[in-house]
Amino acid sequence: MNAIKKIVVIEDEYDISRIVKNYMEKHAYEVAAAANGADGLRMIELLEPDYVILDLTLPDADGLELCRRIRESRETPILILSARGSDTDKVLGLGFGADDYMTKPFSLSELLARINAHFRRYDKMAAASSFSRTPNSSILRIGDLSIEKETHRVCVNGRDIALSAKEFDLLLVLAEHQNRVFSKTELLDIVWGYDHYVDDNTVSVYVRRVREKIEDRPSDPRYLKTVWGVGYKLCT
Repeated sequence: MNAIKKIVVIEDEYDISRIVKNYMEKHAYEVAAAANGADGLRMIELLEPDYVILDLTLPDADGLELCRRIRESRETPILILSARGSDTDKVLGLGFGADDYMTKPFSLSELLARINAHFRRYDKMAAASSFSRTPNSSILRIGDLSIEKETHRVCVNGRDIALSAKEFDLLLVLAEHQNRVFSKTELLDIVWGYDHYVDDNTVSVYVRRVREKIEDRPSDPRYLKTVWGVGYKLCT
């Protein structure tokens, strides 16, 4: 039997926080709510949630900076829920480590669908990794890059690289199909699992973030290549 998933909501608007909390609890999630960034960080440390819903406008902190701080130490999926709905805000949110972005006003059923989609994707990957493998099949090596599937450990030249959950999923898909070109639409469908909710610019943002972490020269990448007009591939 699966354990109940825990969500922390960091939102200073009481009505929104209460509505989200009540709705998610009705759908079998355990939810804790914080009205400011400091309390939110303390809840995350104490509860170690499976998911974080984060507002960008908080009384004591900038939500983007808070997102960055969370991502520095944890791979917990983060969904930004904000009234700031410009493309610039969305790109910034994803660039600071968020896994998803929704604008207010929003649909509770869509919010639930996005969270459920994440956990379905996670459970599917966990189930796949539970099958028996030969000792070396769980580690992918491409040049100086190594990827350990079970532990989500990524190293370049023996140096550990910290990736978020979605960054790791993206890299793993490309690494398991080396030299194959994936379109943005394909990557959205495989990695995010709900391509009708996010646009293909999401993939570009994540590719850039992965490059900045695994490449010596992100502007002239050795591994994660762009095939102009087609998509991306991981080169051997």
